[in-house]
Amino acid sequence: MNENKIYNLLSMAQRANKVVSGDFAVEKAVQGRKARLILVAGDAAEETKKKYQHLAEETTIKLYYLFDREELGHCIGKEYRAVAAVLDKGFADALVKLFEDR
Repeated sequence: MNENKIYNLLSMAQRANKVVSGDFAVEKAVQGRKARLILVAGDAAEETKKKYQHLAEETTIKLYYLFDREELGHCIGKEYRAVAAVLDKGFADALVKLFEDR
């Protein structure tokens, strides 16, 4: 049930232009302190997971693993995406609540 809510909320955030995806865009958002939440696909490469785990720890941004690359990309209207970041605090807080409730 929460998977659908997460999917829908992430889709809404994308339509509101509050999501960036792809390695370069997410890394830039994190380093620029614009990212509020990092999402990594469960089937992303181990190197990618380690990289974003380290960035999240450095910047105290929450990081969650969800879906696979195809599903993550699909819910934000893209093809395959291994990583995405939510830029809006409201969307990020709502997603964190859904992640913690599941």
